[in-house]
Amino acid sequence: MLRDDLITPATGVIVGIGSKGPEQDICCRLGTSTISPGTTLLLTTIVTSASINEIVTLNKEMSMRISTGRWVSGNDFFDRENELTILSKLVRDGNHVLVTGQRRMGKTSVIQELGQRLEAQGWNFFFTDAEAATCEEDVIADVAQAAQRIASSKSHHFSKVGSWFLDCIEEVSVYRVRAKLRAGLTTGNWRRHGKELLLACAAQDKPSLLVIDELPIFLKRMLRESGESESKQRVETFLSWLRQALQSINSRSLVVIVSGSIGLQPLVWRLGISDRINYLHPFRVGPWDRDTSIQCFHRLAETCQLQVEDGVAAAVYDKLGIGIPHHVQSFFARLYEYTMLGRDRVTVEDVDLVYQNSLLGPPGQMDLRHYESRLEDGLGDDYTIAVEILAAAALEDVFTPSSRRHLEKLFNDAPGRIAEVIDILVHDGYLTEGADGYRYLSHLLKDWWAARFRGHYIPLENRRPNSEQ
Repeated sequence: MLRDDLITPATGVIVGIGSKGPEQDICCRLGTSTISPGTTLLLTTIVTSASINEIVTLNKEMSMRISTGRWVSGNDFFDRENELTILSKLVRDGNHVLVTGQRRMGKTSVIQELGQRLEAQGWNFFFTDAEAATCEEDVIADVAQAAQRIASSKSHHFSKVGSWFLDCIEEVSVYRVRAKLRAGLTTGNWRRHGKELLLACAAQDKPSLLVIDELPIFLKRMLRESGESESKQRVETFLSWLRQALQSINSRSLVVIVSGSIGLQPLVWRLGISDRINYLHPFRVGPWDRDTSIQCFHRLAETCQLQVEDGVAAAVYDKLGIGIPHHVQSFFARLYEYTMLGRDRVTVEDVDLVYQNSLLGPPGQMDLRHYESRLEDGLGDDYTIAVEILAAAALEDVFTPSSRRHLEKLFNDAPGRIAEVIDILVHDGYLTEGADGYRYLSHLLKDWWAARFRGHYIPLENRRPNSEQ
């Protein structure tokens, strides 16, 4: 039975849906042939396995959905094969990894795709998000909840973890599992129970990959909620515990990936405890290049049957200035919505209009404010310094050494604080250093910050020093 809603007029591809698995789902290219709704065809063409693979690949390439706020996998996952190859090699060789990269670069999607591929090859895959954690016990409970799905009350490996974990294995309710696990953990036992849990995961009959996402946000929260001395000690204790626990385990049986939307490296640099993460292999997820960004745009256009004028995809990339996957997707989504207002195609002129009114306008504000909130999470009291630097770089095109000297007059302990903030802004992908100072990588972020401060920005050289900021 051929469904007419799976016919793509632009390419003449028709997908036949079978009932005996993917090998029976045959698709056939019929040139300009068309099929009326409700028509049933019997495909009797005999195809080779090679042609089936070619057809399945073609079909996969045409089924990419617009995604502007979630991690993606499967057909929606685009490119990144080089990154996956390198990351997979690191993991298979037993390296614990720190995944870094600018916000919205697709780090979580890369990690999730890797995990799913490894699962298909016989690995265990656990993913946990530490963003909402408020203490060390919360993180251990999150890891335990992720591990629960492979645990068994009859497993002698997990029997060593303790009743706080075993009593939750058969629990069905996700909420009750999390609550029970958390109730069994205290400030006095989280280290012991956490290590026992990691040992049990490593003792399985197949290798395991554990991902702890947004760990830097959790650590920053600890820094804010305790006194300076106490908070630094808690962060150092947690990172030291994690390092020691993992180094006591065969790394080929349990591999850990740590990632986050704010940088872990700048955080430990500031605290003077860089050695606590020196066992993590840094792996950076960078932007798409121009060709890949254009190919992604065209793939989306083909899937959505959106008619675009020659040069539109290139104009989109030029507007963005850098191929951040989320921004490419968002730009396409805005253009697609624009055509739904009665337009039959997208022109090059439409690109600038949608950029100004949608990406920089109210529809795009929530997405762009995500950057601001993450920056504030990462910098705390030094967020004000970052705002000054970003505003100057946006409105004056570059943050120059002269601007830096003027900024140093406005803050206490300025040289060291400003240097640390600049390091974070460069590490997190906001700015890049050039011969004349620091400039934005992303035109979108530059234009957004410029729009925010243009009406009330005072150049740094015209400011009077404050006694305290």
